[in-house]
Amino acid sequence: MQNPTYPLIHDTLQFPLDAPPDYGTVQEVAEGVLWLRIPLPFQLDHVNIYLLRDGDGWAMIDTGIKTKQAIEMWETLFDGPLKGFQITRIIVTHHHPDHIGLAGWLCDRTGAQLLTSQTAFMTCRVISLAPQDFGSRQYFDFYSSHGMESEAAGLVAIQGNEYLKLVSPLPTTYLRLVLGDLLTIGERQFRVLTGDGHAPEQIMLYCEADRLLFAADQVLERISPNVSVFAGEPNGDPLGHFLRSLRLLGSEIPDDTLVLAGHRRPFLGLHQRCAELEEHHEERCDRIRKACAERPHSVAELVPILFTRPLDPHQMSFAFSETLAHANRLIRRGEIEEIEKDGKKFCQKV
Repeated sequence: MQNPTYPLIHDTLQFPLDAPPDYGTVQEVAEGVLWLRIPLPFQLDHVNIYLLRDGDGWAMIDTGIKTKQAIEMWETLFDGPLKGFQITRIIVTHHHPDHIGLAGWLCDRTGAQLLTSQTAFMTCRVISLAPQDFGSRQYFDFYSSHGMESEAAGLVAIQGNEYLKLVSPLPTTYLRLVLGDLLTIGERQFRVLTGDGHAPEQIMLYCEADRLLFAADQVLERISPNVSVFAGEPNGDPLGHFLRSLRLLGSEIPDDTLVLAGHRRPFLGLHQRCAELEEHHEERCDRIRKACAERPHSVAELVPILFTRPLDPHQMSFAFSETLAHANRLIRRGEIEEIEKDGKKFCQKV
């Protein structure tokens, strides 16, 4: 899911299309590339789905989350603008439920093969096989050890992770996509890229001939992809991984490439957007540096410094984990350090 705050915007990105397609409709964004949206039950209320001409059929990128509303929207599409479409394969960019949630349902419905990364496939399988772990004591301890009050930690540990269960069972087999693979879809050849930070081994597809980048959630216009620390890796550095992925994209992909992202609008201006996202995260790191220079802060105390509006348990799970990602990045840089006091962890200036 995405960050509920907005990064710095310079308002010079170019948007080839005036408006996104209405729900239940499709829109052509390039020759042989269709764009549609599936609703989400969150503040970010949609996920983008792309269909690519693939011989006599169409390859699909991402699927939407497993809710009644999303399934009804797919049925509307298959009875309407996609009536008679043959889906040749279903490509999933990463394991988050808004992208993989209906992959199993769509594979069953269409007979198409699933293509994704090993990380996405195995992570989704683990979550689906052991959903009880995503409301477990580990998550309560994760939040409370960083200063969250017990009542709030209990709510966030359970309600904040409920969305992870909104996934239909995956097929038992899939085709693995790996960094550096070449994937032919119709008359186009795509290079498989991977990004990190928002989701490990997130799949992106780049067609050099037509300057098309299916960027998943690695680079979005206006909003920042959520970059969170996983409770199973509490000292991880996803923000460092994310920033490195942005720099690699900027160095390898031309700036005149059309970016087709997992949310919001397709745009031109990849290099600028990568720079804006890096600037956004550096500004957030600066807020933490300043706060910790005044006195030690727990991550729970830092959350309202980065996220100034009220947050429900679902939003808090992302805000808390992203705040920790920024703190861990600063610890890796040696700019702040973690100390423990009365069983709680605090960040202070070195």
